[in-house]
Amino acid sequence: MAISRERKEELVASYSERLSRTDGFIVAEYRKMSVAQVGELRKRLRDGAGGSYVVTKNTLFAIALRETGWPVPDDLLLGPTGVVFGNGNLPKVAKVVSQYVKDFPDNFSFKGGVLGTAVFGSGDLETVSTLPTMDEIRAQLAGIIVAPAAQLAGLLQAATSQLVNVLQAYEDDRNKDAAA
Repeated sequence: MAISRERKEELVASYSERLSRTDGFIVAEYRKMSVAQVGELRKRLRDGAGGSYVVTKNTLFAIALRETGWPVPDDLLLGPTGVVFGNGNLPKVAKVVSQYVKDFPDNFSFKGGVLGTAVFGSGDLETVSTLPTMDEIRAQLAGIIVAPAAQLAGLLQAATSQLVNVLQAYEDDRNKDAAA
């Protein structure tokens, strides 16, 4: 069944809007997925990683990619294609997709994806899923920033303690001399 021009424009706009909010996406092939399985994937992505899944029309998705400045992985946009959007947390989304592929190997397979400007293949899903999430990166950066301040505070506390000990010893020595 042919899609009207207006509907095509709506789809391209929808894909473009999703692409503007994501840090990357995963391209998957779906075969004979039931409505319940698609619902389960969407639930896992939404609840577990803040991602989303959309069945795409390849030619229209390629247009949206070009319009938004993303690389166009033409070799990945063949056959029945579903796109998983990272929505700011592609590594965590990749973990969910990796598990879903294991749970439904006959219905859902990973083709590749795009992270930033890099296109990656099907063998790289595990690598992407092991990248630190944004929260982990923020925690690491906070640790890097806070560590020197904590060390400085420790040094100042140690120096203060030593100064107090020296003054106390001096006072004790004066009191001993005064008593004698």
